[in-house]
Amino acid sequence: MNRKDLDPTSSPREAFGALLRSSREAIGWTQEDLAEAMGYSDSYISAVETGRKSTSRDFVRAADQALGTGQTLELMWVGMRRKGFLEGFPEHAAQEARASEIRIFEPNLIPGLFQTKAYASARESASVQRGSSTQDQAEERMRFLVARQRLLKRPESPIVHAVIDESGLRRPVGGVATMRAQLDHLAEIASKPYVIFQVAPFSLAEHAPFRAFVTLLTFADRSVVGYTESADQGYVVREDGTVRTWERAYDRLQVEALTRTATLDLIHKARKEL
Repeated sequence: MNRKDLDPTSSPREAFGALLRSSREAIGWTQEDLAEAMGYSDSYISAVETGRKSTSRDFVRAADQALGTGQTLELMWVGMRRKGFLEGFPEHAAQEARASEIRIFEPNLIPGLFQTKAYASARESASVQRGSSTQDQAEERMRFLVARQRLLKRPESPIVHAVIDESGLRRPVGGVATMRAQLDHLAEIASKPYVIFQVAPFSLAEHAPFRAFVTLLTFADRSVVGYTESADQGYVVREDGTVRTWERAYDRLQVEALTRTATLDLIHKARKEL
């Protein structure tokens, strides 16, 4: 059988097809197996996997159910169809949903997975006021964020290691009341057994190894992909040399950031100062 090599960077359809194929092959199924489980033809499965056909929400929900992938495929499908997301982000969000470990560095804000609704809404409202997005796009991103945050409520939640710059604690997004509630939520999340949360203090200064938002996703087979963003583009990074460099830098960041106890103390201090 001819097997088409897929380039997830070439188009949203191929990115979705690559994820569908990898999810199917991860459980040892053929296209025929998946077709039978979903009630579709194997030729249709092939066309979706190779990016020759777009598909419906009913299809992606059925695929998630058949493959046991939660909302992984649906998250990517939704993101692909919306103009309010950075290119590359929907693919990252879908991969995030199947990761066994998530490592995050956030230089300016509270990471999305840890944001309260009020905090996230304040950021989206500001985006609408600036004219950089429409109200519909902002509302779609809010719904998408809620779906992403279900990762932390699954029976087998991924391990999440997040390091944020101290400025993320100090920047009063949404005003004092919103930020107080956000810091309370952050302290609660940081106490969860599957979350390791640290702050990179101002004193780390030029020694902080990253200058931009970075995420590293580790999967069950121990493979790792990275993700970062510019102002108008998201980048899923698979190049092994780059990923390994990021991993080494993240290891250093973990050592040089505040301990978990010191981090919680700083969260409470920032909360009190508000």
